[in-house]
Amino acid sequence: MLHSGRSAQSSSSFDWSATRLGDPQAWPLPLRLTADLMFNTPLPLLLVWGRDMTVLFNEAYGALAGPAYGRVPGGNVPPVLPPPLAAAGAELERAWSGEATQAPGRALAFAGGGDGTYDLHLTPVRGTDGAVAGVLCALAPALTIPDATPLDAAGPLRILVVEDNVDSQYLVCEMLRAFGHEADGVGHPNDALARLAANRYDVLFTDVSLPGMSGVDLARQAVTEAPSMRVIFASGYGDTLLRHVEFPYLSLQKPYELDQLQQALDKVAHPLPARS
Repeated sequence: MLHSGRSAQSSSSFDWSATRLGDPQAWPLPLRLTADLMFNTPLPLLLVWGRDMTVLFNEAYGALAGPAYGRVPGGNVPPVLPPPLAAAGAELERAWSGEATQAPGRALAFAGGGDGTYDLHLTPVRGTDGAVAGVLCALAPALTIPDATPLDAAGPLRILVVEDNVDSQYLVCEMLRAFGHEADGVGHPNDALARLAANRYDVLFTDVSLPGMSGVDLARQAVTEAPSMRVIFASGYGDTLLRHVEFPYLSLQKPYELDQLQQALDKVAHPLPARS
């Protein structure tokens, strides 16, 4: 967060102790310089650093996206790809290969209400070894009208989100509400079981790795008590832990894109076929 009474002037203006980036004095020089430029630019900017997709952003982007995307200025891998990166997947890959790219007229939906059509400008950022180490994405009001319309929501569902990372839990719940669904969030499997016993939910959306009990075991108990419950797993470790799950489910690999989340919701709005 910003120090009281100060405006963001550089990466040192923020407290990074709770992020994966740590002390900015130890950052690679290209990251520090790019971040300092970003924090002093009034145009909404988003910086993805490393192929593990650590995301930073400036206050202009934070105001546009709303609080669901984390506390300014980021510094962690988000559970859901930010809308600009999800909407410019092909251009992002070209930027990773060293090409400055543009993605004009992209319709973006933000939980914070900054929905609109934007032209996206993606610039590769090279590290000290000359290889592309990050990509800077700038958003500008679109000069063109997009051809495509956003995907329709799957319909109102009541969803229980189980995620022990509070910021991630908040983000996912806000995105589900933005899609028109009802969402409650808890951080511990015991709290999830209590909610499931007291309320009816259509969908259990749970992280696979949880304190005290795996998301798989939690879902197994949930579908035993409510066989019509649909399950979506979110995992940063692939589907290795899901190989022997005996009930129907869908899974999303973190970080997942907004359209992948929407597609999963569309699928669980209808009965899922049994897995062989």
